[in-house]
Amino acid sequence: MSSTPSTATSTGPSPGIPLHEARLGVLGGSGLYAMEGLEDGREVVVDTPYGQPSDALRLGRIGELEVVFLARHGRHHSYTPSEVPYRANLWALRSLGVRWILSVSAVGSLQEQVRPLDMLVPDQFIDRTHQRPLSFFGNGVVAHVTAADPFCPTLSRLLADVGESLMPAGRQLHRGGTYLCMEGPAFSTRAESELYRSWGCGVIGMTNHTEARLAREAEIAYATLAMVTDYDCWHQDHAAVSVEMVIDNLRANADLAQQIIRVAAERIAAQRPASGSHRALRHALMTPKDQVPLETRRRVDLFTAPYWGALAEHD
Repeated sequence: MSSTPSTATSTGPSPGIPLHEARLGVLGGSGLYAMEGLEDGREVVVDTPYGQPSDALRLGRIGELEVVFLARHGRHHSYTPSEVPYRANLWALRSLGVRWILSVSAVGSLQEQVRPLDMLVPDQFIDRTHQRPLSFFGNGVVAHVTAADPFCPTLSRLLADVGESLMPAGRQLHRGGTYLCMEGPAFSTRAESELYRSWGCGVIGMTNHTEARLAREAEIAYATLAMVTDYDCWHQDHAAVSVEMVIDNLRANADLAQQIIRVAAERIAAQRPASGSHRALRHALMTPKDQVPLETRRRVDLFTAPYWGALAEHD
């Protein structure tokens, strides 16, 4: 990601962009700060109503599919999990026509059978964060999206199929499981780790729940490739989690993660999978549009335009 950023408009393509023209977003977490192999790559700076995204967005192609990559912590890992500008990141991706997101994230394992260097595609969340905005709405407009299945089942199945086919001998991809999202940035205490294990959680991380909530409101299908780096701190026969352990295992997983994302992108290009997430606001908008303050309407127009009509430029 060394090219000079260019400037993009803040609105990008029409919010009603059809799936055959849509882009794939890739969110890179700890250890994954660039997307290899993007053809015709360029950087774009996007201004959003929610501030600046974590970094310039990297646009390019994988085969026939246009891809937008963003390092959620910044390319130099400058943002803690609490500081990541989640709303700006998701708004920026949606403004550039992204309708699918593959999130690549480091996690700790909370179960014996989910071993370091395995991968897991979760299907549920428990939220233990407390310092983050979790919605684009408010300030005069209310929307209640459904979150019973917070990950897109169709996209998650595609990602798991690809990952399973590419896992080396001795390592496993796990289908399904609950992702416990903690605030961070410190790792868990042993008591917390044992509590989350007793709840049946599979892995623990610090970012994905927040992204998934906002992606649903933005009508973007979202799935996670969780890269297991350690056994958190509950496992008495393994060393307690450390930054060095996490980074070493992330490096071991990085090449495989890049390969999985590339093949998944090729399948998304071929299938252009539709998702219930792409219609999440259809019955969720509760406030009559003529009762929404104009400034609030401007902020959410990217998402509400398909239902309320786009605001005119002079509004």
